[in-house]
Amino acid sequence: MKDLEGITVVALEQAVAAPYASSRLAEAGARVIKIERPEGDFARGYDALVKGESAYFVWLNRGKESIRLDVKKPEDHEILTNMIAEADVFIQNLAPGAVARLGFGAEELTQRDPRLIYVSISGYGEDGPYRDQKAYDLLIQAESGLCMISGTEEGAVRVGVSVCDIAAGMTSYKAIVQGLFARERTGKGRIIEVSLFHVMADWMNVPYLQSRYSGKKPARMGLKHPTIAPYGAYSCADGKAVLISIQNEREWAQFCADVLGDAALATDARFASNALRVANRPALEAIIVPVFAASPREAMIERLDHARIAFGRLSDMDDLMAHPQNRYVTVKTNAGEIEMLAPGMIVRGQTSAPGPVPALGAHDEKLRAEFAGKSHNKQAV
Repeated sequence: MKDLEGITVVALEQAVAAPYASSRLAEAGARVIKIERPEGDFARGYDALVKGESAYFVWLNRGKESIRLDVKKPEDHEILTNMIAEADVFIQNLAPGAVARLGFGAEELTQRDPRLIYVSISGYGEDGPYRDQKAYDLLIQAESGLCMISGTEEGAVRVGVSVCDIAAGMTSYKAIVQGLFARERTGKGRIIEVSLFHVMADWMNVPYLQSRYSGKKPARMGLKHPTIAPYGAYSCADGKAVLISIQNEREWAQFCADVLGDAALATDARFASNALRVANRPALEAIIVPVFAASPREAMIERLDHARIAFGRLSDMDDLMAHPQNRYVTVKTNAGEIEMLAPGMIVRGQTSAPGPVPALGAHDEKLRAEFAGKSHNKQAV
């Protein structure tokens, strides 16, 4: 039996953040009913690169049931009402106020069913001066300051995946599981509000605290670390790069002796502490760069590994696809089976294949038959 078997989730969702949260609930065994607009979740059209399917949609919607509803129509409004009446969790990430105007607001639904866990995911939250501002992942990366600490001296950059959406989905999943646990003790559900901006603002606390209390603004350092040296990427003779990280003076001494081939550097007055190495980074780089440039990457990695220095290859997508540490899952889609990278968590003793990715309208008939015409009269307790 899966951990969340017997839990029903209704998700009026689109794009990434809410589907991420509900996909993790489905993975844990919950029944997830995905409500799509008649033309489908627009994430279905983000690309067509996975045998004609969208990479985003395949990743985030496996194991769900899907139904198309136009909840402005009375018959579809009734179906959604009946679904929520049987749900443990309701997730929505429409624009602030939109679900309330449709008759599915948090206060109304939780008064009707006090055990319901109601989750709203938005760009900036349910109140505040930016409440109604449109919010997509890159816009939040920019608004939260993330872009300005990412990149190089030449300019800011976007983080290469939808990190704000994913962070909001992760936070929502955690909050839902916490809410389900609390409900076992209290018998009561709760209203949960998650916003992309506030989640990313929390992640920005280290540069925020440094800037607010010391006046030290973070510099964009590319693949170097702003406060540790040496810590960054170095190109090798074959054109491939490896990142290294020196965390303490013992590692610095080993690095000098076994990788750079000059044990005396460890006590050089310019490099005798991390603070001095950061202050004298150009001189330090002038020593390290030619050493790495003289050998192929795998040969340098042998030396780093022998010296017990932390390293990581600067992998491109070809490297990732061939990475020996990968784990995979196979997912069924309307276009056939897709092999994808497995989730990051393993629970020992539990193995199960993910459910299929629903085609548009895949469960319309089944779910309409199940939920049309039902009458529910849950009362507050």
